[in-house]
Amino acid sequence: MRKTTRYPVKGPNSLWHVYKTVPFWKVVRNFIVIQVARYTPFLSLKSWMYRSLLGMKVGKHTSFALMVMLDVMFPEKIKVGRNTVIGYNTTLLAHEYLIREYRLGDIVIGDEVMIGANSTVLPGVEIGDGAVVSAGTLVHKDVPAGAFVGGNPMRVIFSKEEMERRDTSF
Repeated sequence: MRKTTRYPVKGPNSLWHVYKTVPFWKVVRNFIVIQVARYTPFLSLKSWMYRSLLGMKVGKHTSFALMVMLDVMFPEKIKVGRNTVIGYNTTLLAHEYLIREYRLGDIVIGDEVMIGANSTVLPGVEIGDGAVVSAGTLVHKDVPAGAFVGGNPMRVIFSKEEMERRDTSF
């Protein structure tokens, strides 16, 4: 189960309450920073922008590919370890606005993780060190360290032990 905090709302759906939950100008600033970073080819500049301007925790040598979309409202809830690759057009969401509630949850991505292109990581998910997430995966639950996962719905394709047996490239 994902680790999220639930906040019920009364009246219209929770997205109508968005600026009661996050300041408007914070969203505007975050949107501008994220859009500039999505298109910049300079990996160290992206990481600096995410750390300094959005309050994210980003490890050394972590690479965010072109077009990665971070949570515009709560990027500070995203932590990425060192030497990790986040693939092209991946989305990292730390919030969910639903009909009768909204949910917030931290995203914790470990060290030396590979997330393939066009994946989506939902709030409250932890991806363990050394894990590999196949392209196009909806990460809706925790990923064990060293595992290879993929699909929609996501499933474990190889465990850490199976990956170690298969890994003869080093």
